Amino acid sequence: MPPTVGAAPELERLGDEIAELSAQLDAATARLLDLIREFDARGGWGNGSGFRSCAHWLTWRVGMDPGAARERVRVARALGTLPRLAEALACGELSYSKVRALTRVATPETEERLLKVGRAGTAEHVERIVRGWRRVDRIAEAKQGIQRHRSRGLHVYQDEDGMVVIRGRLEPETGAVLMKALEASREALYQLARNNGVINKNVPAETLHPETGLLVCEDTPTWSQQQADALGLLAETALHHGIDPGTPGERYQVVVHVDAPVLAESDASTAADACGTADASAASNAPGQSVLENGTHVSAATSRRLACDSTRVVMRHDADGHATDVGARTRTIPPALRRALQHRDHGCRFPGCGLPFGQGHHIRHWANGGPTTLSNLAMLCRRHHRAVHEDGYQVERLPDGELQFRLPDGRLFPDVPPRAPVPPDPAERLRAQNEAEDLHIHPRVAIPDWSGERLDLGWAIDVLHPLAASNS
Repeated sequence: MPPTVGAAPELERLGDEIAELSAQLDAATARLLDLIREFDARGGWGNGSGFRSCAHWLTWRVGMDPGAARERVRVARALGTLPRLAEALACGELSYSKVRALTRVATPETEERLLKVGRAGTAEHVERIVRGWRRVDRIAEAKQGIQRHRSRGLHVYQDEDGMVVIRGRLEPETGAVLMKALEASREALYQLARNNGVINKNVPAETLHPETGLLVCEDTPTWSQQQADALGLLAETALHHGIDPGTPGERYQVVVHVDAPVLAESDASTAADACGTADASAASNAPGQSVLENGTHVSAATSRRLACDSTRVVMRHDADGHATDVGARTRTIPPALRRALQHRDHGCRFPGCGLPFGQGHHIRHWANGGPTTLSNLAMLCRRHHRAVHEDGYQVERLPDGELQFRLPDGRLFPDVPPRAPVPPDPAERLRAQNEAEDLHIHPRVAIPDWSGERLDLGWAIDVLHPLAASNS
């Protein structure tokens, strides 16, 4: 039944209340985003709490959908460099929907013109303009990528004095790989210099190179000389080991040699000669060691984590350390059991995580007699598997089959934290808080300047986007 004429003022009042409260919520959202940005910047989500990101923490602590949580963090970070948009949201002048869309493309240079877009149009207009803006950005980015690809090159030639000169331009991703490889090579040379006694930590700091710690003297190479030495080491290593990376399975395999006592939490009754390993293994005759193929030692906790879900080879040794028996390579968790585990857990079981992929975790480690059965297994993502083994988090299965997690200090880590208390009249409290912030919000504060005309998207982008003319 249509409303009567006498009901019109009442409906108008309801409409004004809806509009005003919506603007009040947008102002409160601005404050919420400020808090999220500060919490994220200060690393509150990762302060020993086991969360992998601020968005992950929000899904657990506030109950947000993961996608919405990631978007809140993105918008909060963006508004840190867009003060005009942040102010418009805080005043209730722009809705969160508009600001969320505008922050996808806004920069400090374009913020002012995009703020006018938000004030002038509806949320639908803003979304359409942002989509058009991003199309122009993608065209410009594609052109830039093509130009970068075409301008790549490397020139190597011999100078008159016999020195080889190298000059080139690499694409960003290739250059990033090269810089990482040079960094690793410099570190290897740095370690060699340390072993040879070139580095002396007992000399005054001003006599050491600020980045390498090498003694600054006639025999100490400069930074550019170290770069040249690192490049030479890269070339020698590539030729020595061969350019062919081998089969994909072997290329990415990591081998860890672990003595049996390392895997057990107590070495009182585990002095067996067997050696468990992660991702293929052998053993050494040194008791209780855990090393990578290159000789780097890893902690016992790391060894237990790697062995928790890995390929395992058991070797036995005599008193002189010679291998006397080598067993077949087996999976710690058989494939059929892994499929059952994935089907049951559907991803990481750590509170608030839920990543759809992960590793099998033995609640009681197999090296301590724990069975490889569904009741003794739980799916954990890589980060939370490490948290349980190396960061002190604890997990146990209760008699009813549910998992219970505890913080490193032993406190219970609930799947869902308690909700924050809500005042009896949250809307009135929100108004009072905004008024205390000197925000004068009324029902018409967020009405756009739009007069009802049709949006000419092409003209709007040509006028607004600084690159539109060059890409047309």
